[in-house]
Formats: sequence, structure tokens, C-alpha cells
Amino acid sequence: MSDEAEAAARLCAFEVLTEGNELSTAQARELQDMIGSLSDLACEDTAVGDLKIANTALAEMAEAFRVFRPYRHVRKVTMFGSARTKPDDPIYLLARDLAAKLAAADWMVVTGAGPGIMAAGLEGAGRDHAFGVNIRLPFEGDANPFIAQDPKLVEMRYFFTRKLMLIKESHAYAVLPGGFGTQDESFELLTLLQTGRAEPAPVVMIETPGGTYWHTWLRFVQEAAIGAGWVSPEDQALFKVTNTLEEATEEILGFYRNYHSIRWVGDLLVLRMQLQPSKAEVADLNRRFGDIVLRGNIRTAGAFPPERNDHPELPRLAFRFDRFHYARLRQLINAVNECTG
Repeated sequence: MSDEAEAAARLCAFEVLTEGNELSTAQARELQDMIGSLSDLACEDTAVGDLKIANTALAEMAEAFRVFRPYRHVRKVTMFGSARTKPDDPIYLLARDLAAKLAAADWMVVTGAGPGIMAAGLEGAGRDHAFGVNIRLPFEGDANPFIAQDPKLVEMRYFFTRKLMLIKESHAYAVLPGGFGTQDESFELLTLLQTGRAEPAPVVMIETPGGTYWHTWLRFVQEAAIGAGWVSPEDQALFKVTNTLEEATEEILGFYRNYHSIRWVGDLLVLRMQLQPSKAEVADLNRRFGDIVLRGNIRTAGAFPPERNDHPELPRLAFRFDRFHYARLRQLINAVNECTG
């Protein structure tokens, strides 16, 4: 097929798929690119097995987007931890109580929908504040009773699509002790935050008073990874290790005390806040965080034209971030949360 014929075929497919729908320019562009990717799969004699993987992954993401879409305006916390934790374990009770405190603050709780810590989080949240993203496994197939048959339950086959939704849709993360799966989720989450592939968010590694699981983990990170230079010392700002429910709750809720959200507008990183810092506070932010500004200064701003439908009423800070020191960006957000205007 010639390039002209292929382009015409893609345009025809786009028109058929989007007939009757009003799309923004950005939506239209992304959908056309997706059709192009499907065309590439067809032209490259892709194996049936590979097509099944792509089809299943896309279908799972589409279903998850549909389920989460009505609740995008509600803050959510994802809870990770062992599926083997028993209901009478103090760690289970801690997870349940943390979820209950956050639900009382009008947050929703997202878990993997299985047993153990996943059940504890949804039990504490209550069905109205619960989301489940279940993985279909031979030994862990059914969703726990706190989310079973709920319209906010998503069933998935692949771990990678499940992890995507558990991280993408949340504004905070609570990680309780667990095995390989918990460690996998923890390190992937921290990698995404460290590299800016996930938006800044609080992460608490929590266990019961006197517990040593996360302190042992932290010692390994400090001695083996930071000590060798493979992780920067400031990257410890990306998470908090705690043994108390109160500290975990404050870490999550306090992150949004003043800070609201973040986005890029051209080459400017824009931080949206509830309260605009004073001139003296902005000067202090420039003094403390000038090392992550490529050029110019951190300055106050109003909503930029691309943000006209994106919380235009909120005050902003804007600067040219170096796109590298995301742990320092997290420290900047912490400082913004201390501003009083």
C-alpha cells in the first residue's frame, strides 16, 4: 500500500470510529496516532499471540479508564501490601484503620482487590469509598467481599496494566509490609517518582509500632544503594518510613495542605496552590531551590491560556525546571506547603 493510500485508509477509519463524537484537537491527534499504531501491527505480519497481548491490554485500560473517569475529581490513595496478611494481624488492623481515617477525610481507597492488606484497605474505606483492581490468578482469583460485584471493581489479566492503574489514578500511596509483589510495586513507584514519570505524591512505608520491616529496607537502601552512589541521598525525600498511623495520615493529607497539582505549560513547570506565597516566601524559595531552575526565577503567576479549563482560579508558581531533580522538586513542594501567604 502506498503512503497516500495508507493515510487515506487511516483517515477513513478515524472518521468511522469518531462519527458523532465531538473531540478536541488533542484527542483527535492521539486517536489518529493509535490508528496508525494498529496499521503498523497489521502491516508487519504481527503474530497472533502478540496481537492478543496488545488487544487485551488496550481493552483492560479502556475499561479501567471508564470505571475511574467519574471519580477523577476525588483524591485517592493506593494501598500495597501482602495478600497473605491475616485479618487478626496487627498490620491488617493498621491498614484498615488508615483507610478508615482517609475515607473520613473524603478520600477514596484503591487496592488490588485481593485478600490480606488489599482487603484491609477496602474494609476500612467502606464500599462507597473503595476501588478494586483485581488480577486474575489461579490461586487468588476472586475479589474480596468488600468490593466483589461493585461497579468500581476492574478485573485484569496483566500485572503491568494493573500496576499502571493502581499508580496512575492515585494521589498518594501507602505501602505495608509484603513479599516480592509489594517490593516490586514499591520500587517501580519510587522509580516513576524519581524520574518524573509519575506526578509528585506522598508515599508512606508504614508498619506497626516496634516493627522493623521498613527500617531494615531503609538501611539496605542507604547502605547498599545510596552508599554506592546509585541513588542520591535527596531521593529519600520521595518517601517516609513510619510506625504510626498519625504520621502516615499527616504525611498524606499534609502534602495537599497548600499544594494542589502540577502541569507543564511549554517549558514552564506550573505548581498550582490553594494559597499564594508572599514575596518574602517566593524569595526564600528561590534561594533554597535555585539549583533546580534552568534559567530565570521561581515566580508567581496566574493561569496560562492552556490552563483555562484547569483550575484557573488557583494561584500558581512557574519556573523552568531542570527535569532531573525530582526529589528536590518534592522538597520544594514541602516548602510550598509551609507558606502562609
